[in-house]
Amino acid sequence: MRHLHTRTTRRRLVGALATGLLCTAGLTVPAVAQEPAAPALADGQALTPPMGFNNWNSTNCRPEFNESMVEGIADIFVNKGLKAAGYQYVNLDDCWALPNRDADGKLVPDPVRFPHGIKAVADYVHSKGLKLGIYTSAGTKTCNSAGFPGGLGHEYSDAQQFADWGVDYLKYDNCNNQGVDARTRYTTMRDALKATGRPIVFSICEWGENKPWEWASDIGHLWRTTGDISDNWGSMLSILKQNLPLARYAGPGHWNDPDMLEVGNGGMTDTEYRSHFSLWSIMAAPLLIGSDLRTATPATFDILDNKEVIAVDQDPLGRQGNVVTSEGGRWVVAKEMKDGSRTIALFNESGSAQRITTTAAAVGLPGARAYTLRDLWQHRSYNTAGAISATVPAHGTVLVRVAADRHALKNPPAVELALTDAPLAQAATPTPLTTTVTDLGRTTAEHVSVDLTGPTGWKIRATSPTTARAVRTGRALRTKWTLTAPAGTPTGSYDLTLRASYRSPTGARVTSTLPFTASVVVAPPAGTSYLGDLPWMSTANGYGPVERNTSNGESAAGDGHPITLGGVVYAKGLGVHAESEVRYYTGKACENVTADVGVDDEKGANGTVAFEIWADGAKVASTGVLTNAMPAQPVTADVTGAQVVRLVVTDGGDGIDSDHADWADAQLTC
Repeated sequence: MRHLHTRTTRRRLVGALATGLLCTAGLTVPAVAQEPAAPALADGQALTPPMGFNNWNSTNCRPEFNESMVEGIADIFVNKGLKAAGYQYVNLDDCWALPNRDADGKLVPDPVRFPHGIKAVADYVHSKGLKLGIYTSAGTKTCNSAGFPGGLGHEYSDAQQFADWGVDYLKYDNCNNQGVDARTRYTTMRDALKATGRPIVFSICEWGENKPWEWASDIGHLWRTTGDISDNWGSMLSILKQNLPLARYAGPGHWNDPDMLEVGNGGMTDTEYRSHFSLWSIMAAPLLIGSDLRTATPATFDILDNKEVIAVDQDPLGRQGNVVTSEGGRWVVAKEMKDGSRTIALFNESGSAQRITTTAAAVGLPGARAYTLRDLWQHRSYNTAGAISATVPAHGTVLVRVAADRHALKNPPAVELALTDAPLAQAATPTPLTTTVTDLGRTTAEHVSVDLTGPTGWKIRATSPTTARAVRTGRALRTKWTLTAPAGTPTGSYDLTLRASYRSPTGARVTSTLPFTASVVVAPPAGTSYLGDLPWMSTANGYGPVERNTSNGESAAGDGHPITLGGVVYAKGLGVHAESEVRYYTGKACENVTADVGVDDEKGANGTVAFEIWADGAKVASTGVLTNAMPAQPVTADVTGAQVVRLVVTDGGDGIDSDHADWADAQLTC
């Protein structure tokens, strides 16, 4: 699927639906996977997930993809410490060749992009102690519209050419495959690579269409499980949910591949990129950097170079993490490690801070008096009595490694900073807030103090004690506050920070912080209003912004079209793209939400989505999976008593391509 189609016309993946392997809210599976099937390849390659770089996500087929860039990336790997962190492969994607083979049927490198040829680039990369990867497709042409030659019918010649150049990794795509059986096409290239005598990692980019996880462990070292990733939250989330249920198929030498990293490309926040990197690592996914490191920010390097997180991905046991719980978008994913520890991701899918909690027993650890809990982003160790808990920011991930440890008490106790509720403030009106500092450790947190700071001009006042001489295991310092935003403060989200300081019994001073947001809101108007005309609290969207009273255009604001479902044009509504969430403040003053929903006609026969309406933490309406072939479906939800209403659209379980979803004539009655 790579490169041939735009994201609006790509063929939809059906593998996840066909197998029933959908990761939905409330999914619970064992924390420890069954033994992975042993790969038949057994050639000693890719015993941990491949790590490296691929240019496609940052350059596509633009002119800046050339030998200077490739060699520059190799230099950066060495100079910035990425090679030392484990990154090894520098991979070329599509557009490296001329559109036509030579008279002998050989592939010809583009002399403008690669004036010294591929072998010279490989030699340069090898001189840095790194390896070179290349790309072609298991079809007559690659995926790019320029029509570069594919490998179908040329497998042995192309494989030998790659080997002669010194290629170490082949990404083999799926475009223009002429309907030839996938297993046959990929097996032929496997045999051709083997015949060269050169070790070449074989990456099957079949998009999960024929469930390669069921048959490819003796053909390739990794296989794509999904369609292409894009640099946005909805795409990353959709791919995560498709890949997570496939844990039992992964292991040393045979890996599920949820596509390359988008970290640093600019379409997500640093918090979201940390989640992306954490979740790919706990899934034992290949870590192929997709951003142009020549212009990367320090924050991007900090994420990509986190050696403690990389160690999770590269653990030699080779287990992919399993979902423990996922209720309400509060995900607990646990990965068994070779040393007997567990790495746990507490991942918050939702648009507001949430408390996510589990226990050592629930993630498969043995009983013990105390455990060492290592926070892999803070790079700090604590002791815990068995509780693993955190208030996780919107779209954030707390990643910890936990082990039974008789020396655990040398570390300070873990504490959890939490809010009773995410604050919803009206300007110039005092808003109550309660915070807690809870001791999760086996030892006592001593001389505890807490402080709350917010934007300039906000009044923040504690109305109960902010200090405690001691907080014992399972106990909490509970502090009440009032927040007052200045008069005239616009609606929106505002950053605050809760900070706690305490001493461990050994005398070590520890500081812990919890960043969170307060939403400044306005009371909803009385009567019935179109939601497309009301201010929202926040939005998250698969492509482009949520649009008011038009369809979603996938890119810039205002690029949509009239909302159209089943030939009916609607003047009012919301145009979104899965995965999507729109949050409205209803202030316990509203009664119902109504809309006609479906996939916009502009997507032709494509698109599968599901609509949900949530009142605070309860799902109060849902449609099930809808396709473009279905007429608009009426939906009504009772939201009586809710502070916040969320309009959610999921991808129907098969990726977000073409998922233009309309909340037509969406109305709120208060």
